This record gives sequence, structure tokens and C-alpha cells, in this order.
Amino acid sequence: MAKTPKPTEGSDPGFSEEMEAALMKPLNIAAHQMGAVQNFWAGFSRYAAEFMIPYLLSTQYLARAEKERMTTTTPWESFLSHMELAEFNQDIALKNLMASIRAVNDMGGREMKNAVAALFNTVTGKGGEGEDLEAYYARQAQMMDRVANVYPQAIRDIEPEYGFHFERGNHELFAESDRFYVYKIAPTDPGVRIDDSAKPIFILPPYVLGANILCFLPGENRSYAHCFANQGVPTYIRILKDVNETPALQTMTGEDDALDTRAFCEKIAARHGKPVTLNGYCQGGFSAVANLLSGELDGLVDALLTCVSPMDGTRSRGLASFLKSLPQRFNDLDYGTKTLENGNQVADGKLMGWVYKLKSIENEAPLVAFYRDMMMIAPRNGKTPNISKTAAALNYWLTFERTDLPLSITRMSFASYNAPITEDGDLPVKLFGRKLNFKRMAEKKIPWLICYGERDDLVEKETALAPRDFIDVEVSPFPKGHVAMATSWSDPKSEYALHTRFGDNQEFRGPVRYHLDLDKALDQAAARAAEAAQKPKPETKAPKKAAAKTSEKAK
Repeated sequence: MAKTPKPTEGSDPGFSEEMEAALMKPLNIAAHQMGAVQNFWAGFSRYAAEFMIPYLLSTQYLARAEKERMTTTTPWESFLSHMELAEFNQDIALKNLMASIRAVNDMGGREMKNAVAALFNTVTGKGGEGEDLEAYYARQAQMMDRVANVYPQAIRDIEPEYGFHFERGNHELFAESDRFYVYKIAPTDPGVRIDDSAKPIFILPPYVLGANILCFLPGENRSYAHCFANQGVPTYIRILKDVNETPALQTMTGEDDALDTRAFCEKIAARHGKPVTLNGYCQGGFSAVANLLSGELDGLVDALLTCVSPMDGTRSRGLASFLKSLPQRFNDLDYGTKTLENGNQVADGKLMGWVYKLKSIENEAPLVAFYRDMMMIAPRNGKTPNISKTAAALNYWLTFERTDLPLSITRMSFASYNAPITEDGDLPVKLFGRKLNFKRMAEKKIPWLICYGERDDLVEKETALAPRDFIDVEVSPFPKGHVAMATSWSDPKSEYALHTRFGDNQEFRGPVRYHLDLDKALDQAAARAAEAAQKPKPETKAPKKAAAKTSEKAK
């Protein structure tokens, strides 16, 4: 017969620790449930707000634009257009709903088995093979706390490690115009010194999401710009001034972009004694191409690099198709234009980013994004994973790096997604009244490397490689998506490091390798020219008969 355990001295003989734990268990379960529910709504509200704020902005722009158009369209035309818009909105809302239902079903399917097992373990007292209800709800509470509080704090905390931080003075301010700064990038490797006799590279970042994505996590050796600088390459990058405080930037045109680029290239080429390699990333690549085709950079730029840059947006399966699905009346920049206090108009950067979310609503719906992030950082197998710096930095970029855009520059990009390149190779935009034709690159013998992402759903392969229909262009495909070259492959130890060759037969060159090879070729050509200049030239003597005839003519 089992003996009843004797109560310890000073304890209540009728109230054991087991009984206390049994009584506290329901209270703990209730507390964990309450915490999980509160953090769920707090976290989801943040994701919903990030989606809804641009929507509310768009309604303001819509109301203003429609007020201006009331006098130019008939009521019947307006009615039909708004009916089409209602149908379009209904389609987006349905996709949002279906994607959210799939996310809930996926999440519920994963957790329902765990919940049933936890209930069974609690009722039967068999907790050895898994969670009981208390442990289950404790994990749920922790999971919700991480997505609602811990993850947003990790995103904010990554800020000192992310981006260039020019305010620290580590990089030389080389030049500036009314619209841009140009910085010379210093290496992060203390053992590297910039070779000022080397060929310089000039990087044009994207307008919408800024330059800092090209300096992703420099302390982790993951920075596109530093991939060049750490090879000793004189590396320059063009940085937009604050658009809200710079009227000259607010009203900037494509011609201003080209003239500023020319002025900067003149200074860079003069310092290093060699022509510049122009490197555009994303939208910066389209600007670089337009500037080169305008003829304004002749004699200054002798090579071009574009990375994930949209050359013919009409070939895009995603964004171009989305714009075509809009009612024609509303496929207009007037519906995304912000009027500043000084009266200047700019394209709203938040709204531009929101358009990309609408395009991919099945993956970017608030509930879908919320569950995706939650599962990424949720405890698994009894362990709580660390929040990666990569995830934090990417979300910092997407959350805090949006900027408003000059309207004329936005119109150029907008045109490229609504009008295709002509059969002769003309872009759908002009600069200085001149046609911009790809064939000019071949005429000027300017080599061009196009790098693209094989799974890029923002600038698809077909969009980036459009110039190949008109001229010979070198191509390098990279795995993953739109920013992989600036994040994954900017690590010099990665499989597709930018300073290496890769592919089955090493047939592809990364952008840094491409530039280094160009510089080597320049040095070799200069050496051959110097060697030829040192060789004595053979003296040439005129034939005697010819000399006699010349003498007779002189007489």
C-alpha cells in the first residue's frame, strides 16, 4: 500500500505543490490566450495599416484628379469609367480574400494538429510526447509577441548597420549639383587601398527605394558598392538630395539628369585619367541607358553595366499586365501625384510601392504577409530562432526607404511600361528632342553587360533583355530575385560572388569581374601603344625619279 507523503514543515498538509500547479494551469492558459490574442491584433493592425495608408492617399489623389477632369469628360464617360474601376477593385478584393483564406487554412492546418494533441495530453495527463494546453498556448503567446513586438524592434535596431551612413564621414563627398551628391566609396577591408590609376565606376541607384540597398550590410561583407571598392576600384555613387527640401530635384527633368551625369563623369574621368564605366541598378539603369543614347556622355563613358534594369516594361508579365488591367482613364500619373506646399508636384513614393503590392496581392495581402513573417520567426521544435540580419535589413529597406520622385523622371519610367520599344530600337522617350536608339551603343562600340535575376518578379528577364533584339549585349543571369546581387551575391564568399566568373563553363561574369577585365584591357592597350611609340620609325626616302619631277615642277 502506497504511503501518503508527509507534509513538509511549515506547509499546508492539505495543499500540495501538485495541487497548486493544477489550480494555476487554467489561469496560465487564460493568460497566454489573452496575450496571444492581444499581440495578434496589435501585429496584424500594423500590417493592415501599412497597406491601407497608401490606399487612403490614393483616394485623395483620385478625388482631386476627378475634380479637375469633370469639365473635360461627359457624365456618362465618367460613370462607365468608375464602373470599370469598381470591377477592378472587386477583382483585387477577391484576390485579397482568397489569398487570406488560403493563409488562414495553411496556418490553421499546421496548428490544429498541435492543438488537438495538446488537449489530449492535458485531459489524459500524458505530456511526455508533446505539449499540453499550457505549453501550447505559451508557444502561441510567444509566437505572437515575436511578430508583433520583437520583429519590429529588430527591424528598427538594424538601422546603424544598414546602408552608407554618409553622415559619419567615412566616404568622401566628391561632387554635388543642385539635385545630387556624389560620394567616393571607401573600402570596408582595412587592407585595401583604392588604386586611383584604375578605371573608375559610377553607380546610379534606383530612384524609388534609394541607394542604401546597394550598401546592404557592409559590416557583414554584403554590399554591392563595396564589392568594387574592396577590389581597389575607384567607386562613385550618385545620391539624391532630400526631395522635400530641394525644389531643383522636385522639378528635375530627364535632361537635367543627363547633364548632371555628364558633369560628374567629367570630374571622375579627369581625376583618374580613364573613361568611366557607368553602372545603373534597377531604374538607375534605364536612366543610364537614356543618358548614354542621348550622346551627352560621349568621350566620357566607354562601358555600361545594368543590373535588373527595366528596358522595355511592356514585356513585364507582372507590372505591365497590372497596368493594362486598369481602366484606361485611371492608368495615369495624375492619380499618384502629390502637390507639395510650394506648389511643385512629385510622384508619391509610398503609392508607387503600394502599386507593386497590388500587383502581387496574392503574396502581399496584409494577412498573408503577417502569417509569412510569423512563421519565419516562430519557435520550432522547442527552439526560438534568431531573427536574421538579412530579414531585418530587407524589411527596414522596404519600410523606411521609400521616397517621392520627380514627376518628369517618373513619366519616363511610366512611358516605358506603357509604350514598347519601336521596331527600329527607339525608346518610347526622348532627351533634348533626340531619339534614343539602342543601335547607337553598337555605333559607338560601347560594351554592355546586362545582369538579371532568374526569379525576378519585379523586372523579369524579358524586360531586362529587350536590347538584345537590336544589338549584341553580354548577359549574366543570377539566381534568385530583384535584390539578390545587392544582398546574397555581394558576399565575396558566395557561390555567385560579383568579382568572379560562374556558370557551367565559367561563361558568365559578375559586374565587378566585368569592370576589372575592362580596366585590364585598357592597361594592356596603353602598354602596347607605349611600346609602339618607343620603337624607332623607319626613315622613308622618296624615289629619285619622283624627286627629279618635283624639282622640275618647282622650276
